[in-house]
Amino acid sequence: MTDSPLDPLADTRPTLKTIAAETGLAIATVSRALKDAPDIGEETKRRVRETAARLGYRPNRAGVRLRTGKTNVIALVLSTEADVMNNTSQLLYSIARTLKGTNYHLVVMPFFPDEDPMTPIRYIVETGSADGIILNQTRPDDPRIRYMHEHHFPFATHGRTEMGIEHPYFDYDNEAYGRVAVRTLAARGRKRLLIIAPPREHSYARHMLTGFSDEAAHLGLTFEVAAPVTSDSQGQSIEDYVALRFAAPSPPDGLVLGSTTATMASVAGAERSGAVLGRDFDAVGKEAIPFLHRFRRDLIVLTEEVSRAGAFLARAIISAIERDAPETAQFLDGPDASPPVVE
Repeated sequence: MTDSPLDPLADTRPTLKTIAAETGLAIATVSRALKDAPDIGEETKRRVRETAARLGYRPNRAGVRLRTGKTNVIALVLSTEADVMNNTSQLLYSIARTLKGTNYHLVVMPFFPDEDPMTPIRYIVETGSADGIILNQTRPDDPRIRYMHEHHFPFATHGRTEMGIEHPYFDYDNEAYGRVAVRTLAARGRKRLLIIAPPREHSYARHMLTGFSDEAAHLGLTFEVAAPVTSDSQGQSIEDYVALRFAAPSPPDGLVLGSTTATMASVAGAERSGAVLGRDFDAVGKEAIPFLHRFRRDLIVLTEEVSRAGAFLARAIISAIERDAPETAQFLDGPDASPPVVE
């Protein structure tokens, strides 16, 4: 597609012809070098890319789509309920950083609590406004995944499902998190445990609750699950709930928390009732950004490397778009695990 004569940037925007004039190469050679064609030498590719970057060259997306049928866009679909201070910011940053230097660009499409989560998925698939989708907060039976699978649309997920559909994913072993948290609290002599878990409709909530309850039962500990609130609830709601629970008979002496917000709010609620962290109770929190020990040094903190998830998912979605090989792009993270490289 040629630039419109009405386009005020048409005379100044660098083109393949501009790069060819600067490098002394043919326009066809410049085009193939920018596409990383195997028959173009690495030194030539480097020279062309450096010249393109210096000139501020950007391919015309409408033209690219007409020629290839691709947008070179990857959509990250996120719930606005996600923990922006922690997981979401790390996920977004690591995906964007991994895509830097590739032909793909990232767009973020939020959906809201009162919105059908299928809405952004249908829009992207039906309009072809992206080549692939990354999404999080998966459900065991997730209609978004079924829809994309049935429409043969490339996608990757931060989280697993239980649908029998093979697809690229990266997940944190929240069952192991629940078990490790319980064992750590038991080692400190805690016997009455309370968990504030994620919303139960999410896959990772079920995993966390399984690990927590199984391990507590195995060790003979008393345990309960917070019913009125989840780790996605507003901080004030969590704080108020924990303050009331600690003021009631037989308060918990060990807390397992599913988010950074839930950890801080829970400790604040317990302290509001007069309990002292490290003396009257211990709390286990999970974070992606080092922060919780600055809030309270006595917290027990386990790290979830969300940056590894974002980098892995960025490579996985490119693989799905270009080679459709989901079996090579699935990983369950763990304390001592290293994710394989998705080529």
